[in-house]
Amino acid sequence: MSTAFFDLLAKRDWLLADGATGTNLFNMGLASGDAPELWNVDAQDKIRTLYRNAVEAGSDLFLTNTFGGNASRLKLHDAQNRVHELNKLGAELGREIADKSGRTVIVAGSVGPTGDIMAPMGTLTHELAVEMFHEQAEGLKDGGADVLWVETISAPEEYKAAAEAAALAGMPWCGTMSFDTAGRTMMGMTSAAMSQMVHKLKHPPLAFGANCGVGASDLLRTVLGFVDAGSDLPIIAKGNAGIPKYHDGHIHYDGTPALMADYAVLARDCGARIIGGCCGTMPEHLRAMREALETRAPGPRPTLEAITDALGGFSSAVDGTEEGGDTETRRARTSGRRRRSDA
Repeated sequence: MSTAFFDLLAKRDWLLADGATGTNLFNMGLASGDAPELWNVDAQDKIRTLYRNAVEAGSDLFLTNTFGGNASRLKLHDAQNRVHELNKLGAELGREIADKSGRTVIVAGSVGPTGDIMAPMGTLTHELAVEMFHEQAEGLKDGGADVLWVETISAPEEYKAAAEAAALAGMPWCGTMSFDTAGRTMMGMTSAAMSQMVHKLKHPPLAFGANCGVGASDLLRTVLGFVDAGSDLPIIAKGNAGIPKYHDGHIHYDGTPALMADYAVLARDCGARIIGGCCGTMPEHLRAMREALETRAPGPRPTLEAITDALGGFSSAVDGTEEGGDTETRRARTSGRRRRSDA
């Protein structure tokens, strides 16, 4: 089921992923606190529209409306017994839109975090996390997803559980973490440490990277951290459309289509091969990103100064990969430099 994914990457230097799910669905009438996954049954035309808008804006890959489709999150809506149903339908609706597009479009089965804290700090055991992710993966597989797309993970233990679940389901997968605390995930993972972890997995992802976080500038600094670690896997960049602002009772993201076009080109030049948007990214942003990627020539690897000049400043002075960062990070950076010099 990953043939189409590899075929596209073999033909193209970059792939355009999709934009926001939640932001777009809120604009369609989803109420805050409601489970988007229930719309896979109750508002199927709106989910088709969500997917179709991404495809028509130029996305080569879009995520299914299943981010919170695990038993733990669905339990908040008394829908914990509907995991397979909701995930299968989310993927089936995506398969329908992709197959009607007239070109190769990848249906990526979105798998978000459980929302629970992993043991020993919390109550979520490795075995239970694998069970929940596996249940979700089987639904997405039965619905026709090409790949699983694990996203917005903070804890390395949860990322590893998702990898094991993908293996149990016999599914290829991609996986991103969210770096939002001085360039680290909420659980302290740096970009270099993530790269090191990914390459040790028994069932590694087809591609890995970062999504969401605190802004496009920070996310690109994280991408540079992946590159410095010497990864040989395709890197994913899926940044937010600017910074959230509260206005007239609603959250709005201040990133314009022009800014996201600049971000997309910089992401490519940083080394990302799969480029999309996260929170706040609408079809108009995706169209601008696609046009920029198609019309602007590749440039040199951007400096941190070039990134901030184009997209705004970083939210923190450091990201954990600087000289004097943690031991694991320094080790990953050293081995990454050695790999590049041996190549």
